[in-house]
Amino acid sequence: MLTDFERKKRKTCRFCENKTLVIDYKDEKLLRKFLSDRGKIVPRRISGNCAKHQRRVTIAIKRGRHLALLPYTGEVYR
Repeated sequence: MLTDFERKKRKTCRFCENKTLVIDYKDEKLLRKFLSDRGKIVPRRISGNCAKHQRRVTIAIKRGRHLALLPYTGEVYR
């Protein structure tokens, strides 16, 4: 018998499937999908990206943060 772990379908990279998607630091809407509610970058095993595209997403998020397009934290502190 197969366990639940063996039955789960492997996630595929959305950037490898759809070649028209481009990782760009100015695309705030796309990059927010790879941030948690606390502002952390979502790991590869959860996002389903391949290693190559996860590195590019991480660099794009860091550039977006530097230019204040994306938050460093999830909440606004007073």
